[in-house]
Amino acid sequence: MKSIFLRLFFLAAVVITGFFLLNLTKIKTSKPNNKIESKNDSVIAPRSVSNTYEVRAVKVPKYIEFAGERVPLEKADIFERLDRELLVNTYWQSNALLLMKRANKFFPLIEPLLKKYNLPDDFKYLCVAESALIQVPSHKGAAGYWHFLPSTGREYGLEINKNVDERYNLELSTKVAAAYLKKSKERFDSWTLAAAAYNAGNGRISKRLKEQKVSNYYDLLLNVETGRYLFRILALKEIMSNPKKYGFLFDKEDLYTYPKVKEIIVDTPIENIADFAKQYNITYKELKLVNPWLRETRLNNKSGKEYKIQIPLE
Repeated sequence: MKSIFLRLFFLAAVVITGFFLLNLTKIKTSKPNNKIESKNDSVIAPRSVSNTYEVRAVKVPKYIEFAGERVPLEKADIFERLDRELLVNTYWQSNALLLMKRANKFFPLIEPLLKKYNLPDDFKYLCVAESALIQVPSHKGAAGYWHFLPSTGREYGLEINKNVDERYNLELSTKVAAAYLKKSKERFDSWTLAAAAYNAGNGRISKRLKEQKVSNYYDLLLNVETGRYLFRILALKEIMSNPKKYGFLFDKEDLYTYPKVKEIIVDTPIENIADFAKQYNITYKELKLVNPWLRETRLNNKSGKEYKIQIPLE
């Protein structure tokens, strides 16, 4: 059996090699030209990508601000840095569309929380820049919608362990993000610097301001990541606020939506979350999708703490 197979394989290899060499010979002997020709050798069109495809420069808006603070676009380097992020995020079309789809799902939840905790609405784009509104931890261990490190989350009162990780709780993590950012705002007297400090840390931003003897983000020379950070947020704000302007078209039914839920209070252990879900005629998966802070198949809750668990209604 193996012998027959090897013979067939060898014969196929010979045929394919011969076909390839024949076509290679035709290519080498044909006269080079920049025309596309039909079977009767009549000229159809010049061989040019521009006939069917265009890549246009993105126009940088004349005015843009972050949390009420104007961006000094009259400075050449500021203009170029925003232009870069607009280009990157406009022409990474699949990612931009996914962000818009998810934003329709999560912004209606995030916006009232920002208002409740007295944080400017523009910070929802920081949340997008941090996590892309999905539950994928960073390589440094930051997790949740607002991408906290475990140490930062615990410092602000979040429960973070193998059983429960409240960085994945949108309401609680937004509350912590607001507290952190408002504390930075008090320190720097600038929402823009507060946003930069969210990426680099308050201490590092303070040190760079002192070293370089300046007082605002746009005059600082920073590492590449923090140097791009605000401009990515600004680009996301501009593109996601004006999708048609940047060529993004979608119908309402294309966008994602958050399921209708009800909240129940649980102050006892849950031995088996799958069994618990069945009590509400939903699956384990359906329960975990809206309660990603539940990290295991059970809820230990030895202390009798009150947890809000969302139950999908649809």
